[in-house]
Amino acid sequence: MVIVIVGPTGVGKTKLSIELAHKYNGEVINSDSTQVYRGLDIATAKVTSEEKEGVVHHLIDIKNIDEDYTVFDFQNDCRRCITDIMSRGKTPIIVGGTGLYVKAALYDYKFELENSNFDYSNISDDKLYERLLSIDPDTSIHKNNRKRVERALSYYDSTGKLLSSKDKTDKLLYDSVFIGLTTSRDYLYERINKRVDSMISNGLIEEAKKVYDTGVRSKAVMTPIGYKELFDYFSGNSDLEKCVDIIKQKSRNYAKRQYTWFNNQMSVNWFDVDFECFSNTVLEVSNFIDKNF
Repeated sequence: MVIVIVGPTGVGKTKLSIELAHKYNGEVINSDSTQVYRGLDIATAKVTSEEKEGVVHHLIDIKNIDEDYTVFDFQNDCRRCITDIMSRGKTPIIVGGTGLYVKAALYDYKFELENSNFDYSNISDDKLYERLLSIDPDTSIHKNNRKRVERALSYYDSTGKLLSSKDKTDKLLYDSVFIGLTTSRDYLYERINKRVDSMISNGLIEEAKKVYDTGVRSKAVMTPIGYKELFDYFSGNSDLEKCVDIIKQKSRNYAKRQYTWFNNQMSVNWFDVDFECFSNTVLEVSNFIDKNF
């Protein structure tokens, strides 16, 4: 059995993964696309050595920020980890908020040969989205999610096929249980705001400045929320308070998109988190797993 823990940022996925790893003799496989990179720790909410509590973690800190790492790479690496963990009689526990990574690893998700040289940088958001609607009127991609819009157009321009048809594969390759953590939107947004404040207190500004000073502007650097938003502050084009507010706003928007994606793409068993007594949530989830798997 593979245990999968998903949900929006800031809802307690890491904490639950550690508790379940202790209970089910598990090892954790990271499925956050930004935590694979070394040096991106605070903004990505990467699990610390203390938080691991001795639990083995895979696919964290395996790449430098100037290196590329694709969904296809993760698919291969994650499946290799699953096979290795199971061969030793342990339980793979996949945890993270990058839904496409999870789906590519666990489902019969095949990759087409694609051309990655398409450049849409000179096309406005509105024009890009109009083109996407012209080829896929039923797309679930939000017009403000430019990265995903570009991905869909690139896939179509390369293969002549709709990205939405590719994403809808529902053939699981592993016996898996999908656990989703949730809470009220207002409370989640409050937690996200406080979490960003905590990141600032714990050294996010200093970490982001180190990244800024490298001059590297790769996908690894420009994808996570929390680094590029501070670059205007470092360059003197914006004040710190405004940049931090943008980080909070983008983090809240990202959490909303995560909910939408998981609900549309996977059969997730959702659990409301008891933040006052997290052990209640652990008990509820473990009882569900024991009863159904």
